[in-house]
Amino acid sequence: MSELEQLLSGDGAAAPPAFILEGLAAEQASRKVAGSPRTIYEELWHISYWQQISLDWISGVETPYPAHAEEGFPSESDRKTSGRQSESWERLCERFFHGNEQAAAAARETAKLETSIRCTSRPGHPVRMMTVREQLENLAAHNAYHFGRVVLLRQMLGAWPPPSGGFSW
Repeated sequence: MSELEQLLSGDGAAAPPAFILEGLAAEQASRKVAGSPRTIYEELWHISYWQQISLDWISGVETPYPAHAEEGFPSESDRKTSGRQSESWERLCERFFHGNEQAAAAARETAKLETSIRCTSRPGHPVRMMTVREQLENLAAHNAYHFGRVVLLRQMLGAWPPPSGGFSW
């Protein structure tokens, strides 16, 4: 497994996503932590949102960059439908892991890593050109940032470490 693939889905610089999400009940993932602007559910939704945009760009689909940061998080209607989340925690995890496997597969396609791709930018900014490798590195850094927030929220909920272990510092 390459280092890039490790950073995306394996045990790279931090606990792997599978460990970070392991053993979390839907109730825990949806619980607000005092002082935090997001729940674990909202953090994973955001990770999955940007992961899909990255996968779109890598596959040549010029998915628009959101006009506002809030578009990258679930809307109130995404969060709740009749008092429940419209996308279950289990389904959200499945969606994340499916996309994560696609990203890891793209990292394994070494012949395509230096291919230039078009990545849309914030409204009013020019389209950016980067390689598949650069976009995957960007995705890995983004995911690491938000998974760090998930770990912190789990710690604050008293739900860390997960059953398979995880760094405790």
